[in-house]
Amino acid sequence: MLVPTLIMAAIAAAMLLLAIRKGDGSHVEGTKEGMRMLLEIAPMFLLAMLVAGMAQVLIPKDVIAGWIGPESGMRGILIGSFAGALVPSGPVVSFPIVAGLMNAGAGLGTLVALITGWSLWSVSRLPMEVGILGWKFTAVRLMSVLLFPPLAGLIAHAISKRLPAGLD
Repeated sequence: MLVPTLIMAAIAAAMLLLAIRKGDGSHVEGTKEGMRMLLEIAPMFLLAMLVAGMAQVLIPKDVIAGWIGPESGMRGILIGSFAGALVPSGPVVSFPIVAGLMNAGAGLGTLVALITGWSLWSVSRLPMEVGILGWKFTAVRLMSVLLFPPLAGLIAHAISKRLPAGLD
């Protein structure tokens, strides 16, 4: 996490310097907006981290291994795909949940299927999608991406089997 943090710090510093150079107070406005977003998202982020941590300690590793572990095969990939569709929020919730499951021993194929299912099948976004884009568009989009979460999970599983251990 150090390298992504350093990259984000460099980007933030560069943007802050650009805003300061503008001389119109946009650095203050941008900082206020960033703090507003932080306060808005912090409770959800903290709760997602709590869920991720609790999943690691409350769900026995043998249960994780059996249902969604590296050897769970297609069953684990399908569970991940459908679970991803049910995750009720953006990356602030889904990524910590995936990290918690990863630390608890879930298989890489299952986790890729979960993230892909969250991204492509999200049930929580369907009402807005139907409302704005209509049933026809939503139905065609869903039919177009139906196979992708399980397929992504299978590909990730196959790739992960060929990678040497310790590349985390």
